[in-house]
Amino acid sequence: MNRSLKVVVLLTAIALVTVFTNSSPGQNEGGDNSKAERKRIEKGFQIAPVSLHFRNRDRDLVGLGSYIVNAQAACGDCHTCPTYAPGHNPFQGGDGAINATNYLAGGVPFGPIISANITPDASGKPAGLDFDEYLELIRTGHDPDEPGEILQVMPWPIFRNMNDHDILAIYTYLTAIPHAEPGTCSGAGQ
Repeated sequence: MNRSLKVVVLLTAIALVTVFTNSSPGQNEGGDNSKAERKRIEKGFQIAPVSLHFRNRDRDLVGLGSYIVNAQAACGDCHTCPTYAPGHNPFQGGDGAINATNYLAGGVPFGPIISANITPDASGKPAGLDFDEYLELIRTGHDPDEPGEILQVMPWPIFRNMNDHDILAIYTYLTAIPHAEPGTCSGAGQ
């Protein structure tokens, strides 16, 4: 193989590697995946049951986090007590309006375990956790407030499979919601 042909082959290989390493599903500008992501973000804004605070936050992450929390992960079922506003329980003929007063404030009993308040604390951190602590909790089930214990009801073994971007979106959304206090309920699904 002559030198010119080697250079052409090498440059072609470099170009192909560059194309394949710089394009990944969900990252193409204006493609179907980015349109789908935009729809999820906008739907997240539509279904957020509380006012959102955007100051110093990435709006798209907040919207995506709302979509994941409210449309996919069903976080409110375990962390909002009661889940639905009075008279709105869809299992009793209501329209499913979420209990915004106690939204994600925990207090749902699961036997001896009570769900945690995951709203922002006074410093703005969901459940008082910074992102690294939250990521560790989602990935391992270890709550930094209870060393040596593994969360027993939280579906972290499933959620740990989410990508870092989605977990960051959830965390960012949780920083954008108002603090709330637990309500009163007698069991899961109230």
